Amino acid sequence: MSTTGDDYDSLSKEEREARDKADREREGAEQAALPYSWKQQLADADIEIPVPKGTRAKQLDVIIQKKKLSVGLKGQEPIMSGELCKEIKVEDSTWTVEDQQIVLVHLEKLNQQQWWENILTHHPKIDTKKIVPENSRLSDLDGETRGMVEKMMFDNQQKQLGKPTSDEMKKMEAIQKFQSAHPELDFSNAKIS
Repeated sequence: MSTTGDDYDSLSKEEREARDKADREREGAEQAALPYSWKQQLADADIEIPVPKGTRAKQLDVIIQKKKLSVGLKGQEPIMSGELCKEIKVEDSTWTVEDQQIVLVHLEKLNQQQWWENILTHHPKIDTKKIVPENSRLSDLDGETRGMVEKMMFDNQQKQLGKPTSDEMKKMEAIQKFQSAHPELDFSNAKIS
């Protein structure tokens, strides 16, 4: 990951693009050399491990622990084995065999706000600063976060239309209630901001 050095900031735009391209190619080659492929979301990581065609679950030896993963055929050296780069939720992590030729391992991350640099600590790392997450849907968010995002979206839309934000609308409503409760007061020269 040569993009993290101090010299990166002093490079021209073209030099940065060339370095980024070289880093992506190196990263891609390192990942392609692994005996598995993987992808991740903030909450989880999915691994595909090719196995000989016709492989059944009972022929596999799969160990999923909080900080360890091992997948292989019984009686043979594991295809992949080692310490996980971060802790997982063992009870929410699973594995299955697809089409009797691929072992699919789903790991539920313990810290669901962090990108992983690799699956096993001794394998090549990816540059997590370059990850472009898939667009998430509002329905994926918890209630409090969703409410906050919807409020921000509403306020942004109101500002673009030159209309009051939700906070400004609440203030105006409170002032109107106060005025109706106190008709004896004159608000004609009041400056409200």
